[in-house]
Amino acid sequence: MASTKRRYAKAEFASRGDSIYESAVRPHLQKEDDGKFVAIDIETGAYEVDTEELVACDKMHARLPDAQIWMVRIGSNYVHRFGGQSRRIKP
Repeated sequence: MASTKRRYAKAEFASRGDSIYESAVRPHLQKEDDGKFVAIDIETGAYEVDTEELVACDKMHARLPDAQIWMVRIGSNYVHRFGGQSRRIKP
């Protein structure tokens, strides 16, 4: 699959994606969607939800081959977390 060239600056890309998620996607989600991934086309507002991020992206590219995809993990502030978690040592 050929990659799609980004047509927006990073800040605008993120701003559009977050705005569409909050206004058009989030109101339609259910509690059972927590932890799933949503792929959002920042130009059309179209989106796909799946338990796997690559599957969500593949579904979006099948609908819109030139989609500008913003990924969100439902119920989380991030898609992936890098690094370890600090562990509290109980006295």
